[in-house]
Amino acid sequence: MADATVPEEISSLWKSLDPAVRAALIESESKASSNGDAMASSSSAASSSHGGAQGRRALASSGPRIESSSHIGGSSFVCRTSNPSWIKVRSDVYDEVRARREEELSVKVPVDIGVTLPDGKTLMEDKEGVRYQAWRTTPFDVAATISRGLADAAVVSRVTYSSFVSDYDAAMDGMDGVDLDEAMADLDIDDKDDADDAGGKANTTMLWDMTRPLVGHVSKIEFLKFEDDQDARTAFWHSSAHVLGEALERLYGSRLTVGPPLAGGFYYDSYMGDGGADGTLKEDDYKLVEAEVAKIIKQKQKFERLVVTKEELLRLFEGNPFKEQIISSKIPDGSRSTVYRCGDLVDLCRGPHLPNTGRIKAFAATRHSATNWLGDTDNDSLQRMYGISFPDKKMLKVWIENQEKAKERDHRRIMTQQNLVMLHDLSAGSAFWLPHGARIYNKLISFIKEHYWKRGYDEVITPNVFNLDLWHQSGHAMHYKDAMFCFDVEGKEWAMKPMNCPGHCLMFGGQIRSYRDLPIRYADFGVLHRNELSGALTGLTRVRRFQQDDGHIFCREDQIEQEVLGALDFMKSVYTTFGMTYKLELSTRPKKALGEKELWDRAEAALARALDTFQGKGGWKENPGDGAFYGPKVDIKVMDAMERVHQCATVQLDFQLPIRFNLQYNTGSKEEGNQFARPVIVHRAMLGSVERMFAVLCEHYGGKWPFWLSPRQVMLIPVHKDWNDYCQEVRDRLHSEGFYADVDLSKNTFQKKVRSAQIDQYNFQLVVGEAEVTNGTVNIRTRDNKVEGEKKVDDLIAYFKELVAKFK
Repeated sequence: MADATVPEEISSLWKSLDPAVRAALIESESKASSNGDAMASSSSAASSSHGGAQGRRALASSGPRIESSSHIGGSSFVCRTSNPSWIKVRSDVYDEVRARREEELSVKVPVDIGVTLPDGKTLMEDKEGVRYQAWRTTPFDVAATISRGLADAAVVSRVTYSSFVSDYDAAMDGMDGVDLDEAMADLDIDDKDDADDAGGKANTTMLWDMTRPLVGHVSKIEFLKFEDDQDARTAFWHSSAHVLGEALERLYGSRLTVGPPLAGGFYYDSYMGDGGADGTLKEDDYKLVEAEVAKIIKQKQKFERLVVTKEELLRLFEGNPFKEQIISSKIPDGSRSTVYRCGDLVDLCRGPHLPNTGRIKAFAATRHSATNWLGDTDNDSLQRMYGISFPDKKMLKVWIENQEKAKERDHRRIMTQQNLVMLHDLSAGSAFWLPHGARIYNKLISFIKEHYWKRGYDEVITPNVFNLDLWHQSGHAMHYKDAMFCFDVEGKEWAMKPMNCPGHCLMFGGQIRSYRDLPIRYADFGVLHRNELSGALTGLTRVRRFQQDDGHIFCREDQIEQEVLGALDFMKSVYTTFGMTYKLELSTRPKKALGEKELWDRAEAALARALDTFQGKGGWKENPGDGAFYGPKVDIKVMDAMERVHQCATVQLDFQLPIRFNLQYNTGSKEEGNQFARPVIVHRAMLGSVERMFAVLCEHYGGKWPFWLSPRQVMLIPVHKDWNDYCQEVRDRLHSEGFYADVDLSKNTFQKKVRSAQIDQYNFQLVVGEAEVTNGTVNIRTRDNKVEGEKKVDDLIAYFKELVAKFK
């Protein structure tokens, strides 16, 4: 880490860490996105981050949307050259274009506007009495009216316009343009549901640069801080990626490709030549990059947003064939997009960004790797550098400490140490559950099944293989086929199911249904397969074969609120048992929503009422426009022992599958035209993918499983071989009561037996000597070496049963 950006003690701490920790991958969205998300779209597993064989699915896919291009970098590029001349050429073009835009802006007529704060108060002017005006006043100005400290702390703003000024045109302002990182984020999957939902319509909520002039009357404005809001962190890390890109250009003359934010950090891919020593990054480069970043931060370079035409973009990025290919392929002729400049860097980007680079107080390069353009080994080799940054140096120190903890708690390490799960290349992405791991797996399933019994769910079993016609009918084949295992049988195409919902629709539609039958709650632990990229496979957090505690509720519209409440109560019970906290967010109608607006409004109102009842007003957050195209959803974000956020559980409404499968029920009405109605489907899962939940719990508990879930509950340790038979009798008694008990009959010393049991994470060691045999007792020690003393075997069994009953 650069000494210019972090205190010396943090730099020393960083350098003292194990290199493997320093090189640890930043948490990416692939870990935040669960395999178990009901009806999930293909996720970031298809990212361009995985080149070559690592960037291919197990079966052939349709490939990137931008055509594979072989080698477009070429040896003619002179890289590893500091401050190349083309940087100035690009800056000159930028200045020329900016002059044209400023001339266009000069004719805009300032119009007085009002800005409404979250508390409902509307401001019309600043502290000096200067009126707020469109094209002039920025969110920073408004925040400074409240408090200069607020203005300096806010990363970005979230703005909802009630109306725009008459001379505002979203298309001309670049709002419909393409974000480079967004365009490249999922190369072989069709456009995301909300990929182009950038705003530009009244009553649309959008993120807005703090220094970008407002363009209408604001019905609500929020100022987002790094500590409080994921959107703020994303913008902060996106800005940091630009700073990293500027450093790479300055130092090495790198041709930048893409540099997106991640769930916990960022990276930048760049072309550095045709390979060899001069075409690759090395760990020695970290210090150079960090020192250059420190200079950029010290300069407090402003992030400037500039609207540009396609022709101007091609001029700006002339000589960078990677950017040129994206611009030519992704940006329509005659459209406008946006670029951002900080210092010498100009990059195609939608934003928003920080006001200036000085907001970054701590920065560290954390890892580098090789990848390929478009994730294809036939294309140019790129170098990827990962980084992390914070607005406070103390945050970086905490982050470094957490990386050390994360290494110790890594589920891949624990599952190997404790002989729980193995993985093998001959079935990549599929877990081999060893005996002790299967104990935990089965206990989790049983735990959910107990809830099903109490909560009125009916467990069903559905096929693993379906004719692809099913997936065409459900709509998944159009967007999801590349993520499915497909094969031909007798001239027809079949696929392993990646989700259960279409099969459940067939079951619902297989009988005549009455309004009295609803709600119908199906639960399914069926095996699912998703053809994830091999390079995206990560332990048990991203797999190809998995099971989930999948459930689908078919209900009437008037039952939505009650069913969602029931699902939320289910979720609370599960995660309280695990010792996790959670946050709830309501994601509402996106731009590309299907279905009648009135139905969406009613459904969103029902979800809001359920959340108010369950969590209390103000106890949940709204994510406007972030719902799926087929229905609004409740996002459930749970926090583990290290305060990392996971999204495992889901509650999602679906209006579209009932239409696609022509599902209906008899309403009981005799009125013509109202005799049948469509049910609403509630997709819900509590654990999500059981494999992924196992990984989360593994790291949450740090391998110290609570007694009720532990695969190794009791180890009996005789202090002498004379007491072996008594230990075996006690072990058999415990086994007959359903507890996992073992006896250490090895020739190791007593102390070594105790230590081995503690290392293996047995919850209790039961020590047996002559006194215990005589008294019919055992002497109890915990895995933390706390001695609890003698206890009768009957009393011990009662104690263990109590622990299980209380999920301790």
